Amino acid sequence: MQIEAYNFGRIVIDGRTYHQDVLILPEQVKDDWWRQQSHLLQLQDVQEALAAGIEVLVVGTGMPGRMRVDKALEDHLRQQHIELVVLPTREACTHFNQLAGSRKAAAALHLTC
Repeated sequence: MQIEAYNFGRIVIDGRTYHQDVLILPEQVKDDWWRQQSHLLQLQDVQEALAAGIEVLVVGTGMPGRMRVDKALEDHLRQQHIELVVLPTREACTHFNQLAGSRKAAAALHLTC
C-alpha cells in the first residue's frame, strides 16, 4: 500500500481517494472504519489490524492532532512487541510509506481534526 496524497479530509491510497478515516491493513484499506469514541483510539478499534500480525501500528492523529491513543492500547501493543508510532496524519502518512516493504505495518488514520 502506498499513500500518494493527504489533505484535510482526503487521502489517496494506491490511486483511490477516500474522504473518511481509514484503517490500512497489510492487504486492504478499511474505508468504513470508525472508532468507538470519536477522538480516542482504543484496542477494539484496531483489532483487525492486530489480527493481521503487524509489527508496527502507525497512528495519524489528524491534521492538528486531536485524536489520542488510549493508555490500555499502548500497554497492549508494548506487551505484544508491536511498535506504536503516533504522529499528526501528514507525518504518519510519510512514516507509513517509509515502512513499505521493510516491516509489516498497519495505519489508523484520522483525516480531519
